[in-house]
Amino acid sequence: MAVAAVRTPSEFESRLGRYMFERSEESRAVRVGEKETSEQAEIVRRYADLFSRAQLDSLRAAEAEAMGDEREHLYRLRKTCEGGLIANELVEWSDELENRMLAARVRFHGEDLPLRAAQAQLAVLPSYTDREELGDLQAEVNASFNQDRLELMTAGEELEAELSGIADPVERNEEEKGISLRGLSAVLEETSGLLTVAFVPLRDRWFDRLLGPERAEQPTSHHMSYMRRLSPLEATYTKERATEVCLATLSELGFDLTAATNIKLDLDDRPQKAPRACVIASDPPSVVHLITRSQGGLHDYQAFLHEAGHALHYGGVDPSLPIAFRRLARDHALTEIYSYICEAISKEPEWHARYFDLSDDEAAQNAEATTFLEAILFRRYEAKLRYELGFWSRFAELGGTPEGYEEYLTAATGIVYRRSNYLSDMDAGFYSADYLRAWVRCAQLRRHLIETVGADWWRNRATGELLRELFREGTKPSSEEIAGRIGYDPLDTAPLRDELGA
Repeated sequence: MAVAAVRTPSEFESRLGRYMFERSEESRAVRVGEKETSEQAEIVRRYADLFSRAQLDSLRAAEAEAMGDEREHLYRLRKTCEGGLIANELVEWSDELENRMLAARVRFHGEDLPLRAAQAQLAVLPSYTDREELGDLQAEVNASFNQDRLELMTAGEELEAELSGIADPVERNEEEKGISLRGLSAVLEETSGLLTVAFVPLRDRWFDRLLGPERAEQPTSHHMSYMRRLSPLEATYTKERATEVCLATLSELGFDLTAATNIKLDLDDRPQKAPRACVIASDPPSVVHLITRSQGGLHDYQAFLHEAGHALHYGGVDPSLPIAFRRLARDHALTEIYSYICEAISKEPEWHARYFDLSDDEAAQNAEATTFLEAILFRRYEAKLRYELGFWSRFAELGGTPEGYEEYLTAATGIVYRRSNYLSDMDAGFYSADYLRAWVRCAQLRRHLIETVGADWWRNRATGELLRELFREGTKPSSEEIAGRIGYDPLDTAPLRDELGA
């Protein structure tokens, strides 16, 4: 049997870039509905020589001898090699599950809908009872894959523990993120509690407006995507104007996406296109895909601005940086700062008045809707982090169990979350913590911009200049380092409390 060559770190990084590009492009094609089957396994097979135990040992040895930025550079390559070894082991299994889910159908009112199409349909169905019915149907189909998800998750966890040398999944993720997850959770649980007095009347007011008199006292999560779309405001925030308005908004900051040939926009609607907007940075800064699926409503505008923040970040990276600092990161908390600050423009009443010809009162009310959405999502993710910490803390002893999922999320939001969603609603690597850190950091950054640029920060080119300088650093700094630069303690939640409790 041939033995795979062990590459130097620079040789490994060069080939790694090609591997990640191909996998990203395959993921994009499936996600946007251009392909009906995933062929990630074939790509992994072609690059099987890239990942080996010997290569991992070589990178670990080089990392141990390095100092400063080079040590961090090699750490990221080593962690990516670990991920590649896991992918080699699990990609065929993962592909098979992905393809069965793509093939799954939901029977609703005489029509067979792809599972993803059914999930997207929940955002646009005007009837409360229809959403309940379709929500239950798609949830049953979705839950039918839970055993497969759990088996795949267990295999991945065992491999991660072995390759990293850190058996405890919470400890492993804390080492990678460079923070205390439990410390973060404790601060955010306290913050969420302090916001309850302001949140409950805000939530009830918008539940009534968005769901109408037929709503249950505690609606189910089947209605969440419909509420996030702010459907009663659809006549104002039409899907036809979303691209035009968002491009104009960004141009006021000095960002012209129409001229940015490296940022590829995919705004089309396809049956198998995943409903969740995203950015896929195949080779930053030269190839970055911004993907949305407009359905009408203010959420289209928020999703576009959010993903544009990611796209501008990756598209604005200094091309001379190594791949480890252009694309690889310890976590996602840094890039989420930039997506959140762009999305935060939609919280400004003047933005609503400026682009949608609204009175001051109408603009203020619609801006309040965005505060409601941010508040309910912050509380959801705070509860989700608590649940995930419990899930992974007991995983080695009890396996994956749903305790805490339904209880924590329902109590935090006032929305009933089905117990059976406990696996499909979990992103890898404690992504919930990254979102939460970004919420805190975005509020800090917004206050910093108001104090240094002015109240018109959201349409001032000085904001764009400040962001452009941050973008050039790529993925090198941590979220916590950004907090220090703008004069905040990483766990200072006062700006966030002021925004959500206003």
